[in-house]
Amino acid sequence: MWLRIIIALVLSVVSLQSAAENTPKNLSFAVVPQQSAQRLAALWGPILTEIYDKTGIRLQFKTAKNIPEFERQLALGNYDFAYMNPYHFTVFNQSPGYKAIAVRKEQPIKGIIVVAKDSPIDSIQALDKKTLAFPSPAAFAASILPRANLKQKNIAITPRYVSSHDSVYLNIAKGIFPAGGGVQRTLNNTNPEVRDKLKVLWTSSGYTPHAIAAHPDIDEDTKAQIQNALIDMNDSAKGKELLAALKIKKGLIKANDSHWDDVRGLKLQELDKLVQNQ
Repeated sequence: MWLRIIIALVLSVVSLQSAAENTPKNLSFAVVPQQSAQRLAALWGPILTEIYDKTGIRLQFKTAKNIPEFERQLALGNYDFAYMNPYHFTVFNQSPGYKAIAVRKEQPIKGIIVVAKDSPIDSIQALDKKTLAFPSPAAFAASILPRANLKQKNIAITPRYVSSHDSVYLNIAKGIFPAGGGVQRTLNNTNPEVRDKLKVLWTSSGYTPHAIAAHPDIDEDTKAQIQNALIDMNDSAKGKELLAALKIKKGLIKANDSHWDDVRGLKLQELDKLVQNQ
């Protein structure tokens, strides 16, 4: 009788282990809130569904109410995977240690300054002494690059931070601010009724674009499965269509941490206090 009980217990343990192994993993995938949560979910949700179909790993879409909150969550290591701007990656690669897995192919990121289409402003010099809208202090291409360029040219502006790229564009279209910072991809993706009222005044040099990165606690097998599923999207019509919706025109490539050495070379310090306080 005891032998039967022992065998039953062993079989029960094996069954529970097998069930646990076959249970889909549930991990978070956070996206920097350059646009509204609704818009980001519409763009990224189908991609996360495609990854689940290929790997069985369920990635739950997450974002934050604004970019500073997104940065705080990254600093705390609260996201399993995240799509973050180039400067974010150089910071949070150091602590808590996010590791790059993918990056856009041959599409450097460039900052832009936009004005209303009917604005009399025709040069960045005309922005002197004006108040400009930006998503957040540490938004790399949409805030850091434009502000650095204006400062280099001795053009004095007052920055106002309005939480997202979409908010920048909407505020300019409504005439609340004369100009503001963004990137071409989010300008292309914003509401056409807003976009059609704007024009690009200035464009920066190009840098390595946003990183898709994994938390350091993610095991190598899971990380490799997610990475391969992202890269394999380049090879299917459906995958190309989903990436095209994000304005990722040439697909994704495997990334390593050194891809962002060009951004590290700028020696930016905007998030030093945030990291030091964690």
